[in-house]
Amino acid sequence: MSSAVVLAVEPDSAAARSGIEPGDEVITVNGVAPRDIIEWQMAIDDSEVDLELRRGGLELSVEISKRAGEPLGASVSSAVFDRVRTCDNHCEFCFIYQLPKGMRRSLYLKDDDYRLSFLYGNFTTLTRFTEADLERVVTERLSPINVSIHATDPEVRTRMLKNPRGGMSLRWLRALLDHGIAVRGQIVLCPGVNDGEVFERTMIGVLDEYPELESVAVVPLGISKFNTEPALRLHTTAEAEAMVDAVAQWQGIFQSVLGRRMVFAADEYYLMAGRPFPSAAEYGAFDMHEDGIGMARTFEMEFNGTASTVTRPQAGFFASVDTPQQLPPNPAAYTALRSTLVSLTAKPQTAAGDRPVGILTGEFGARIIEPLVRSIGSAARVITVHNEYFGGNTAVTGLMVGADLQRVLAEQPSDHRYLLPDVCLNDDRFLDGLTVADLPRPVEVIPTDGASLRHALEFAG
Repeated sequence: MSSAVVLAVEPDSAAARSGIEPGDEVITVNGVAPRDIIEWQMAIDDSEVDLELRRGGLELSVEISKRAGEPLGASVSSAVFDRVRTCDNHCEFCFIYQLPKGMRRSLYLKDDDYRLSFLYGNFTTLTRFTEADLERVVTERLSPINVSIHATDPEVRTRMLKNPRGGMSLRWLRALLDHGIAVRGQIVLCPGVNDGEVFERTMIGVLDEYPELESVAVVPLGISKFNTEPALRLHTTAEAEAMVDAVAQWQGIFQSVLGRRMVFAADEYYLMAGRPFPSAAEYGAFDMHEDGIGMARTFEMEFNGTASTVTRPQAGFFASVDTPQQLPPNPAAYTALRSTLVSLTAKPQTAAGDRPVGILTGEFGARIIEPLVRSIGSAARVITVHNEYFGGNTAVTGLMVGADLQRVLAEQPSDHRYLLPDVCLNDDRFLDGLTVADLPRPVEVIPTDGASLRHALEFAG
């Protein structure tokens, strides 16, 4: 099993006072080798912490005494210290299979690890879940867990996952719910596969078999230009309209039977169907914001100053990749695991003067931002960045890459001011490996929320 490595030590912290140094390898904490950041954080929350470390090939013991609730002040190298549990499904619709060659190796990792579901909001199919996993989740109350359902019909789910355990693995979903674990479901809807009648049966299955689910998100199939599966195709406008209608119908059924709407369609469906987004009240607490449910309404409320809190979206599909030293801004990480928020830091702004402003965003983002910008009389330009790198129906801002931004910015005036949302960056890198420094025009990286955009526009004077 691999070990955690100390990446940084905060000055004047308990770790610093005890002599812990960056590069120290953690062997045990209180006599136990931690398997992941969950066990690490729970162990170091104690007021007395005994560490066995390896430094320069030598082992040493460190005894730490700290005040109750005082953080240790040492960040470690990864969320999972043993091997990430990889996915053994072979879903045709998996976006990992649709990535171009030559990207960072870490981006091709398919995980099906319930720990990353708890920490980062990733979705697990439960096909590799075990009795031991269930015992740990229940004992340590690792909740919520996000589960990819796709279909409740065992045969359909087995075919979609291309895994003989696909159908029977939903027994773990039932077990999690029986033990009071909060579970949020997801359905990736593939035209001609699990829509139409299959979707109706899935909704019946949710109502009959899994009514304790917190919610079910219905998201459209994403296809890149590198897709090699001929059976996969994009939604038609009529299919998007039908899905919006079906979700609305089932929301009424769930509301009448369970007292809540349960199922929600991703914002993309409303954009594809040309339909208005539901009201903010219909999204409740916006629990599925990170799955693209209610993002548009949230952004609008933040922009208009009517939101009670401000969101910090994660970096889309690859939120848990290449961020070893940080836990994400996920509600699960605010339990015993983390007491402070983590978000990318915006680049410092300089005096903007009267320079024209350009807002860089994806195709879907442009359709949301444009009317908001006009509503406050701003002359800022919304610059749509078409995703030629991934192609297909890739239109979300979180998947913008450096190469596409280079192409678009090269055609823009050099003396304008450009705003770039941080959701497309991971440790200052785009998914294609380029950085902000590689762009042909200076950009201001701002947090991806409506309030930050409004502030940046008002800062322009």
